Amino acid sequence: MSITEHTVKTDRHTSFYLAAGPENGPLIIFVHGWPELSISWRHQLPALAALGFCAIAPDMRGYGRSSVYSRHGDYAQELIVRDMIELLDSTGRQKAIWVGHDWGSPVVWNVASHHPDRCEAVASLCVPYYTIDRGLDHTLTLIDRNLYPENEFPYGQWEYMRLYEEAFAEAIAPMDASPRKFLKLAFRKGDPSGEGKRAVTSMARKGRGMLGSAQFPDLPRDGDVVSEEDLSIYASALERNGFFGPSSWYLNHKTNEAYGAKAVNGGNLDMPVLFIAALYDYVCESVHSRLGEPMRAHCRNLKEEIIKAGHWVAQEKPLEVNAALVKWLATSVRNLWPRPA
Repeated sequence: MSITEHTVKTDRHTSFYLAAGPENGPLIIFVHGWPELSISWRHQLPALAALGFCAIAPDMRGYGRSSVYSRHGDYAQELIVRDMIELLDSTGRQKAIWVGHDWGSPVVWNVASHHPDRCEAVASLCVPYYTIDRGLDHTLTLIDRNLYPENEFPYGQWEYMRLYEEAFAEAIAPMDASPRKFLKLAFRKGDPSGEGKRAVTSMARKGRGMLGSAQFPDLPRDGDVVSEEDLSIYASALERNGFFGPSSWYLNHKTNEAYGAKAVNGGNLDMPVLFIAALYDYVCESVHSRLGEPMRAHCRNLKEEIIKAGHWVAQEKPLEVNAALVKWLATSVRNLWPRPA
């Protein structure tokens, strides 16, 4: 199944996106996170297209071939959601199924909670609803304080987010200096031995670096997550655009909190919802912690799956992710299942 390239331009924003599948098939939009690209969904697009879905994945604001902006405030969730609604409008559709991962998850959660009339169903990988989409201060209330004592780790596994706020230029400088080296360190499969232990990001402020240190070892590429071609595409995009835009997504927590408070229906989601937890994702740890509790309280038609993988679950375990998505679509969203011509 071929993947094609497209661009949508409006008066306010340009979105590049990949597409696969029949144009008249049920629309499913995949939204990537930090520091990724539309190709993060390279395993999902052809699989869903082969079933008859029209599957698309944009480069998000600040990434790849989409618009890049120079102010931190240009990366607030409300603006990013507008990008996605404009992308949806460009397809001529009223609604889509939305799938997000990492920072793409708050985007699809916000589409669902602010624009339920544009959302058939919503799925998220790793990041539960009613967490970072409601701002960092709210998310801090869900930290496992047995694992992260407040006197030692006041921001728990989210210490890196505070580092961005306190020393943004310092935080992104080593990543900008060597995107390829950083990506080889970041794009690694899950490690079962880390279960029950603190996430490396909890050392970010102490080590003055996103992953606990400002110095990155030059590790070999993890072929279970990215190929050499994939890595080169990611690295070249970040070498061209830099980390300012992608990392500015972390500097709008108060603005995002205010936006989240404007959600309709009391923030409750009535459409079908799927949450896929990655068991070995120790930053977004939601299997043993309270991180998923608000989601379970606010989603009235929720299915959950657990996959034994790390944070880059869609790239590390694509067959398992695709199977979970297809099972959910065929059961909870079956009214949209593609019909034979």
